[in-house]
Amino acid sequence: MHEETALIATIAGGLGLAFLFGLVAVRLKMPPLVGYLLAGVAVGPFTPGFVADAGLASQLAEIGVILLMFGVGLHFSPKDLLAVRKIAVPGALAQIAAASVLGMLVAHLWGWPWGSGLVFGLCLSVASTVVLLRALEDRGALETGEGRIAVGWLIVEDLVTVLVLVLLPALAVPLGGDPGEAAPTESLWVTIAWTLAYVAAFVAIMFVFGRRVVPWLLERVARTGSRELFTLGVLAVALGIAVGASSLFGVSFALGAFFAGVVISESDLSTKAAADALPLQDAFAVLFFVAVGMLFDPMVLVRQPLKVVAVVLIIMIGKSLAALGIVLAFGRPWKTALTISASLAQIGEFSFILAALGLSLGLLPPEAQSLIVAGALISITLNPLAFVAIGAIESRLAARRTTRMTQDIVIPKQLRAHTVLIGHGRVGGRVAAALGAHKLPYVVVEADLDSATGLLKQGVPVVYGDAARPGVLEHAGVKDARLLVVTAPDAFQARAAIEHARSIQPEIDIVVRTHSDAERAYLEGKSVGKAVMGEHELAEAMARYAVERLGASSSGPGARH
Repeated sequence: MHEETALIATIAGGLGLAFLFGLVAVRLKMPPLVGYLLAGVAVGPFTPGFVADAGLASQLAEIGVILLMFGVGLHFSPKDLLAVRKIAVPGALAQIAAASVLGMLVAHLWGWPWGSGLVFGLCLSVASTVVLLRALEDRGALETGEGRIAVGWLIVEDLVTVLVLVLLPALAVPLGGDPGEAAPTESLWVTIAWTLAYVAAFVAIMFVFGRRVVPWLLERVARTGSRELFTLGVLAVALGIAVGASSLFGVSFALGAFFAGVVISESDLSTKAAADALPLQDAFAVLFFVAVGMLFDPMVLVRQPLKVVAVVLIIMIGKSLAALGIVLAFGRPWKTALTISASLAQIGEFSFILAALGLSLGLLPPEAQSLIVAGALISITLNPLAFVAIGAIESRLAARRTTRMTQDIVIPKQLRAHTVLIGHGRVGGRVAAALGAHKLPYVVVEADLDSATGLLKQGVPVVYGDAARPGVLEHAGVKDARLLVVTAPDAFQARAAIEHARSIQPEIDIVVRTHSDAERAYLEGKSVGKAVMGEHELAEAMARYAVERLGASSSGPGARH
């Protein structure tokens, strides 16, 4: 491959095969990222045919990580970070320690030195940011409480990894590495102090100056009216701060981009910035998975199958169980613990960086990198199955909790012609208040355990569970209800709940919340009593006010005739 066309060939080959393999994966009812990984294997050096430039692919993939973390920062305010610090910080540290110990023990059984085992365990302890964010986005969980904890957990892991990358050269000789490649041991504490000082300085600069300068700059660009210039400004900010943070402060590209997004998140332009960065973010994120696939040597499955199995078990079982236990120990509900557990059941980009440094310092044997890449590829491929598994577990636990909570609910047996209210959020809470003010009987169906428990303590009749699942609406007495009010924001959940209610009581009247004209038309075609779309109701209320005010002024004193 000619050097002057290597970049074009790598992008074209990577994206082209990723598209084909991803399409096949979707047709086979598999996640598209499985196809992206296999595309990387196909263009990698371990398979015949076209071989892409691995160095260029990894750099292109890094751009995807930068843009992805920038997008996360746009939706993750400093308040969100502070809100999850009590579980994300100790949880991430404890989980890293647990996974590292498991890696050390397994490596020791293979005859590796304890120092090599420690580095190996650290490589297996750090989850992939790209994979986690994709998994949460695909399930609409990024903005949930569980999603915020998972993202905060990953931020802590990134910070720990940055610290390890800086300290590893100084620790190489004590851990049994190559003295020629290691940093002087006596500088260890100085190195730690400087690393923490650099990270603190970067965060302080971003929050003190960045949150003022960056939004101000983008606002000035937006006033030019040039869409292209604004998109260019967003990309320049994301990439510029990421590279500058790495060069000047020693933090990772991903962490720098994350804080770039955070400082813009409180600006009115955050939504537009996220929309402009999304197309490039998706394209380069695909190249990340292709780059991972390029590192994979399929022959490692033949040469060392038992070791590969051990690595995958540590990543997907050992690390996940550790995270599950930690989250539960902090008193969080099972749903949160299971989501965090499944989110962390994979490894990715930082694992490869740590492994490469460990090899260069003589801390890891050559076979370690092949095992780590094999573990990453397999765990990333199987990660969607982990979410399917926790979904099944959560359903069983929810059914048990629903039965248990139902025993505590005070619903009069003679209750008839009542309202079944699905959801008690901002919209559902107002509906419940109105029903209560008019002394109209109602029962709430709430899918959030904390909210359901709180309502139960207030004496509100509530059934905990997903309204679309068998048994939940039955407990709420939908068979004898007069009205079903669906305030859940998820359109698919709303449809499923309506269909289930209709199967129990075909004549029940229904009012449902919608978010689009197409959804409204679909629901009204299903003989729903009323489908309420927020934008329409808002427009009608504003129009009524405008007509009333203008009508009053035109007929008042001093009006022209």
